[in-house]
Amino acid sequence: MDVMSLADRAWPVLRHMMGAHAFVYRTSGGLLGHCFPGAPPVLLLDHVGARSGAQRTTPLAYIKDGRDLVIVASKGGHPRHPAWYHNLRAHADTTVQIGRERRPVHARVATPDERARLWPRVVKAYGGYRGYQERTSREIPLVILEPRQRRELSPRRARRDGARTRRARPRWC
Repeated sequence: MDVMSLADRAWPVLRHMMGAHAFVYRTSGGLLGHCFPGAPPVLLLDHVGARSGAQRTTPLAYIKDGRDLVIVASKGGHPRHPAWYHNLRAHADTTVQIGRERRPVHARVATPDERARLWPRVVKAYGGYRGYQERTSREIPLVILEPRQRRELSPRRARRDGARTRRARPRWC
């Protein structure tokens, strides 16, 4: 059995695991699920289905690049881009949750120069990306999440969205 057919068979299980991760992350207010020792930090990406219009949430590893966040559309080296990548191409303005904080962002694909600069950094954060790129003929895109202007929030909404309550991060994050 080749690696891709194994990955295709495992995808339904992985989808349920990612859904459970997102549920725990969100219901704990970002206290659980953001950081794991020895792994890159994880954000929750909200996105809208390109065709369905359905709201979705996907947990993804990320790195910081100044004020921007960088996520990797690897799908484990699958020949096709992940659904969230297509959804962001159709609806680029979205939100992410990083720990307790929710942020409005605008998604765009990294330029070739940006990808050349950022690819070694994402591989350093998670070495598996190198193998994923070797496994597929497509160039794995890097998606840059740029901050959008946060509209004025009421104090109640700010607390709910985590804008006013921040806790210290574990040191491995």
